[in-house]
Amino acid sequence: MTHRIAVYVRDGLLAMELGIVHRLFGQAQSESGEALYEVITCTDVPGAVRTDSDVRILVERGLDAVAEADTVIVPASDADYASDSAVSIVFDALSTQRLASICTGSFVLAAAGVLDGKRATTHWKSAARFAELYPQVLLDPNVLYTDDGNVLTAAGEASGIDLCLYMIRQDFGAAVANRVARGTVVPPHRSGGQAQYIDTPVPRTHSTSTADAQEWALRNLGSALSVEDLARHQAMSVRTFSRRFVAEVGVSPARWIVAQRVQRAREMLENTDLTIERIAHDTGFGTATSLRNQIAAELGVSPSAYRATFRVGG
Repeated sequence: MTHRIAVYVRDGLLAMELGIVHRLFGQAQSESGEALYEVITCTDVPGAVRTDSDVRILVERGLDAVAEADTVIVPASDADYASDSAVSIVFDALSTQRLASICTGSFVLAAAGVLDGKRATTHWKSAARFAELYPQVLLDPNVLYTDDGNVLTAAGEASGIDLCLYMIRQDFGAAVANRVARGTVVPPHRSGGQAQYIDTPVPRTHSTSTADAQEWALRNLGSALSVEDLARHQAMSVRTFSRRFVAEVGVSPARWIVAQRVQRAREMLENTDLTIERIAHDTGFGTATSLRNQIAAELGVSPSAYRATFRVGG
């Protein structure tokens, strides 16, 4: 069945965040091409809603869409946060629904009381105010997004993309989420904060001077690889290669190799029944212990737990 999402918008809506929700969930399709989500925009009173830019949007649905939704997502607004009475009306009937916020949309969820005792995040610029207003919420301002049961929060606009992909993966599996990520050209994984369970493909461009070495390394991840090996394949000195690699990719060659091995291991965990030992061997980690340690460091879970969560087809 199609999963229905209601995006609750307010005066001063950050238009980019509304676009993120519609674009990502709107791209999610089954293998046969059927839409997996229906995304509906709603507001307190149907009509024109001011955005943070010089345009207004016409919203035709009222709060009835909230009651009909499986998931309700609240983007941020540049306006003052809704009053307690307005918020309580919006969230009267949400005892079993999944709720999510992007950026300062978390203030709406907190005001409604649905974040009490739960872990949540918000934009770092608003974290101090949030903590002062809602001390009963377990605020973590240092992560990109949180998931505490049926309530999820994202720290800002870009991390809203991460959160949407995370929800798609939860709902319909890794294969669907990965297709959406590729379709929206998601950038490489950002380090720091909460581990992100999204597909992070490496840009395979041949316009850069280290592209051949990158392609060669991807074909040989199961083998021992060193910076010297990559530099030699590119016919450069190690020093020149390392400097150009960092300039083009943004991380050191050694860190990039580890990231690609983790990504390959994730794909194998999602799409095969191979043992942890075999995956460790085929991805160049050598031992199951090494793979477990690296997956735990990068993703915060064990390989078995990751597979149980994101195994394609079950």
